[in-house]
This record gives sequence, structure tokens and C-alpha cells, in this order.
Amino acid sequence: MGCAKDIVEHCGVPRFVFSDFPLGNAAGKPHDMASQRQTLTLALQALDTASAARTTVTSPQQWSPDTQWKADFYSIAKLSDEELAQRRAEFDKIKAVGKEVRDQAEG
Repeated sequence: MGCAKDIVEHCGVPRFVFSDFPLGNAAGKPHDMASQRQTLTLALQALDTASAARTTVTSPQQWSPDTQWKADFYSIAKLSDEELAQRRAEFDKIKAVGKEVRDQAEG
């Protein structure tokens, strides 16, 4: 599962589920169990049905009906220093939650 189609296909992975989402969201939309479940189901189907190596399956999900998010997401030049700091802090919180969950699972 991935969001960087050009990179993943260049690497030549055997099976690939591409989601046209921002990087870091390959498993589905954050906090959206239905989106994540649909992505996982698609990945398992690709494992089961891919008839050849280097098979790419494109998820039908959309991040947003408006594709403007791509221009906004990929351009930090459009963000103020404050907004960039806020987004970094939000991302750090998400990473901390992930680490806590992982630590609990390992403990």
C-alpha cells in the first residue's frame, strides 16, 4: 500500500495498492475505519488475484472531491511559519499516539 505511485512502481514491488492520498496515508484516511478497512480489503484482494508481478491496483477512494489539496499539500511555500509549526506539532502528536500504541502492543 502506498501513495507515491511513481516511486513504488519504480522499485518494482510485486503487488501494489495505490491510494491517491497525501504521503503517510497509504492505509486510508486518518481516524476513518471504513476507509482503512476498504484499503486493507483491496490489498488482500490484490494478493489473492494479481496474476502477474508488478501489479498495481488503484483505490477508488478520493482524499477530497477537490484536487486542490495536492497543490496545497505539496507546497510548504504557501504555509506561514506559524501554520508550518502547527502542522509539525499535530504530526508529532499523531506519531506519539502511534508510538504509545506500538509500545503497549510490545509490552
